Amino acid sequence: MIDIGSNSVRLVVYERLTRSPSVLFNEKVLAGLGKGLAKSGRLAEASLAQALAAVRRFKHVSDQCGAVSLHVLATAAAREAENGPAFVDELERICGVTVQVLTGADEARLAALGIVAGIHDADGVAGDLGGGSLELVDIRRETIGKGLTYPLGGIRLQEAAEGSIRKAERLATTALDKSPVLAKLAGRSFYAVGGTWRSLAKLHMHQTDYPLRVMHNYSIPAEVALDLCREVGRGAVELLPRIETVSKQRRELLPFGAVVLAQVIRAGKPKDVVLSALGLREGHLYELLPPEERRRDPLLTAAEELAYLRSRSPLHNEETGAWTDRMFTALGLDETAEEVRLRRAACHLADIGWRAHPDYRGAQSLNIISNAAFIGVDHPGRAFMALSNFYRHMGLIDDALSPALIRLVDARLLERAKALGATFRVAFILSAAMPGILPDVAVERDGASLVMRLPPHLADLDGEVLQRRFRQLGKLFGLDTVIRPT
Repeated sequence: MIDIGSNSVRLVVYERLTRSPSVLFNEKVLAGLGKGLAKSGRLAEASLAQALAAVRRFKHVSDQCGAVSLHVLATAAAREAENGPAFVDELERICGVTVQVLTGADEARLAALGIVAGIHDADGVAGDLGGGSLELVDIRRETIGKGLTYPLGGIRLQEAAEGSIRKAERLATTALDKSPVLAKLAGRSFYAVGGTWRSLAKLHMHQTDYPLRVMHNYSIPAEVALDLCREVGRGAVELLPRIETVSKQRRELLPFGAVVLAQVIRAGKPKDVVLSALGLREGHLYELLPPEERRRDPLLTAAEELAYLRSRSPLHNEETGAWTDRMFTALGLDETAEEVRLRRAACHLADIGWRAHPDYRGAQSLNIISNAAFIGVDHPGRAFMALSNFYRHMGLIDDALSPALIRLVDARLLERAKALGATFRVAFILSAAMPGILPDVAVERDGASLVMRLPPHLADLDGEVLQRRFRQLGKLFGLDTVIRPT
């Protein structure tokens, strides 16, 4: 897919059309098509040449990758410029496909679908900040409201304000103060899409030494985000702490993106700002999916696929999920629907580190899971899955683990991560990661005892290591443990 925006031109090659798409190749060029458009009404020749050169390369790369279909999307600059139609004609000649020139409403809808595709049970307002425009649309799970477009894209705002931050603030205030979309935002999440806002979040990550460098679903409390926007909006970008982590090409527009986000927060009063790595491209993919594929859980889909690639037995992982259902019931651990979902995903991932050296399986699993390109999961959920699998390999210890990762989960989620890790340790010593064993092993609560029942054909599996790991699990909850025949 080639996405032609007012600031960047990007190629993304996806492995296939699926609920949780994997990226084979991703490249962007900051061509700045929107520069000067507001004054001249035309796309500048230098920007046109740069964009067309990028598209020629992108067409060649997509063919080289074996792409079976090519989708070309163009946004504000192409639709508004006087020479936009000629530009689109040349794009179609190069690519050999029809270019979809999106309206503002199209951009808002696709950006919202990107949020629906990538954020589990989204509830808030999506804002897609490009170079030429800002699209806002209300989202309540799969229900998408009417999108509105505002002339507040980074390049356009910078030029309209003649480089003045104060003038940009006045323009943003005038445009957004009475926004009917933002009027519905109070106490909900604002989902921020776009490279400038991702750069702001990246700056915040490094300034606070955040333990993960995963942008998708990174959440900043609204008050903290507003303080950051005020700091960046002063305009002295090069003096900001850790500004070196933001690319030089992005820094010029950073204060103007901060001005817009600050006004969104003031006008809408959200509880937090949640960054989304998914936007209109992924929304377009989501729109292409058949209804049954849309209904699939993207986190469980991705976990199942990773298990298929890296586990000894994906079927065993399925059985582990069902067995941990029974174990958590016996332990008396209540779970929310979201906690069950995270546990099931962690079960699919419980054996992905088996090929590593035993001393490093825990660390490798922790790093892979916490930094994987998963969607449909927030950062505490990532930490829960990673910690569960760390404990599965390393035992219930924290000294070899970065305490920074632990701080992403609350006490409740940490307790369940340790319980799941301890359950994995029992399950894998029973089954040796082979299917067909766990379904025959019953677990139940008998007063103050946790009881495991082995049928006659599995009686020989009882042993010192199994007993020790089972005791360790029971000890977490003050329970004695007993292994009995059925």
